[in-house]
Amino acid sequence: MSDLLALLLDQPPWVILSIAGLVVFGECALLVGMVLPGETVAVLAGAAAAIGQTSLASVLVVVLAAAILGDNVGYAVGRRVGPRLHRRVTNPARRQRLAGAEARLRLRGGLAVFLGRWTPFVRSVMPSLAGISRMPYPKFLAWDLLGAGSWAVGSVLAGYAAGKSYEQVVSWFGTVGAVLLGGFLIVGVAVWSWRRTASARA
Repeated sequence: MSDLLALLLDQPPWVILSIAGLVVFGECALLVGMVLPGETVAVLAGAAAAIGQTSLASVLVVVLAAAILGDNVGYAVGRRVGPRLHRRVTNPARRQRLAGAEARLRLRGGLAVFLGRWTPFVRSVMPSLAGISRMPYPKFLAWDLLGAGSWAVGSVLAGYAAGKSYEQVVSWFGTVGAVLLGGFLIVGVAVWSWRRTASARA
C-alpha cells in the first residue's frame, strides 16, 4: 500500500485530482465504500499539494465537491433501493456495524449523519441509510454539509500539514473515528437506559 501511495504522489496534478475525486465520490455514492479508501486518498491529495504536485485550493475544491456529491447520490440511491443495501453486506462484522449505524440514525438523526462522515465504514453507508429511513432531504443536506465539509477540509489540511508524513495522519484519523464512534455509542446507551428507566417509573 505504501508503495502504491508513493507512486500516486509522483503523478501529474490532473491524475491526483481525478483519483481523489473519483474515490471520495465513489466511497458513499456507489455502496462500495468498504473497499474505497476515501479518507486515505483525501489525506494523500493534501500531502501532494504540500510537496508541490498540485495546488491546495484545487484539492480542497475537488475533495469537498466529491464528498458532498457522493453523499447526496448515496442518499438518493438509499431512497430507491431500500433493503437491497443490506444484501450487499455479507460480512458478519460489517452487518453488525451496519445495524449499529441504523440504530444511531434512528436515535440521533442528523447528528448521526454528521458523525458518520468521520467514522470508517459508517461513512460509506450512512447517506444510503438516511435515504432508506426517509429522512427529510433538507435535514440530511444541512447535516451532510457540516459533516462532509468539515471532513473534507480537515482531511486535506491534515495531509497538507503532514506532507510526506501522511501515513501517520491516516492512522490518526482512524483513531479519531474510533473515538467518535465509541463516544456516540456511550451516549446512545446512556439515553436509552434513561428512557427505559423513565418509562418504568411512569
